[in-house]
Amino acid sequence: MSAPTMSHRLGAETLGTFWLVLGGVGTAVLAGSSSGVGTLGIALAFGLTVVTGAYAFGHISGGHFNPAVTVGLATARRFDWKDAPGYFAAQIVGATVAGAVILAIASGADAFDARASGFGTNGYGDRSPGGYSLLAVIITEIVLTAFFLYVIFGATAKRAAVGFSGLAIGLALTLIHLISIPVDGTSVNPARSLGVAWFAGNDALSQVWVFILAPVIGAAIAGITHVLIVGEDHD
Repeated sequence: MSAPTMSHRLGAETLGTFWLVLGGVGTAVLAGSSSGVGTLGIALAFGLTVVTGAYAFGHISGGHFNPAVTVGLATARRFDWKDAPGYFAAQIVGATVAGAVILAIASGADAFDARASGFGTNGYGDRSPGGYSLLAVIITEIVLTAFFLYVIFGATAKRAAVGFSGLAIGLALTLIHLISIPVDGTSVNPARSLGVAWFAGNDALSQVWVFILAPVIGAAIAGITHVLIVGEDHD
């Protein structure tokens, strides 16, 4: 069987990122209230989208669905930097289309207001669910993104159990959301943050830089340090 073409890989990244944002942020916006699924349900939704997306599209594109994952893998020399811009574009497109679909669905309810509701965006200070500071959010996003990449590196290593990487990665993302939803709504994914910030007004857009920069820093740290800590991945 021939290897997937770049167009197929980008298509898979677009669909996978769309599914991640639709499933995760869609749950937060449409069903995340106290009378809905709550924090646990939102965390599980993000984890489930990664599990299902990884098994559906991972064999085509590698199942990044996240610019920070692409940066981490490229930094660790597991992905070619020349392919990264295309992946970034596909991920942002998929996330943005998902944001538009969520908005179209949510707007079917009377008096829905994307700005007033927060629309599943990430934030610090008065836009943080728990009122956490900018510094707290930066630390959270860097550390949790780094550990997300550590899990990805380990779960996809040559010595890892075959067939279970998607499950491990999805469970890791669930745990990450359980930790950080109260802090900043959880990003660890610049595309996820951008894909809904476009529709939530200037306040959301003014803070989105943190959720682009901090996850990328965390991913790069993991990419640089993983081999130093646990050694090379050999058969």
